[in-house]
Amino acid sequence: MGGAPKGLLVTPDGEPVVVRAVRVLREAGVTPVLVGRSDAYDVDADRVADAPDVRGPLAGLVALLERHDGPVVTVACDMPFFTAPLVRRLVEAPPARAVAARPGGVWQPFFARWDAANVRADARAYASAGGRSLFGLLERLGAAELPLSEVEAGLLVDWDAPGDVTRG
Repeated sequence: MGGAPKGLLVTPDGEPVVVRAVRVLREAGVTPVLVGRSDAYDVDADRVADAPDVRGPLAGLVALLERHDGPVVTVACDMPFFTAPLVRRLVEAPPARAVAARPGGVWQPFFARWDAANVRADARAYASAGGRSLFGLLERLGAAELPLSEVEAGLLVDWDAPGDVTRG
């Protein structure tokens, strides 16, 4: 996004994506925690810094897992359309070490539920062995797939490039 924080992009309803994400998570009964250090996001939510000894996207997940013992839900700050009912489906999915959406056969690690107490050590070991990929961690954990309808899969689009902002 040319260096601009993706979470500050504005949804078609005029709300910054990160503000919407915090609101929707609360509507779903999930306590939002922003992972990483960005002063650009002025939202009312707890924050946790990336694990300093872990690289890549795994650094944020490891930090989050080490902060909690129960289930942890991860949602990307660049997903402008996910809904509270979809988050509740994720939260209420059958017990598993990890549960994630897999639209089009590709894991969506930023729409996932992780059993922190039961995956923390594996995530740390994976990172220590040089692992960086959240896809790889989901595979290593034998993650369960959250079944999605076509409509639900469409709610998980993310905005990675300027042209994506017109998708939705």
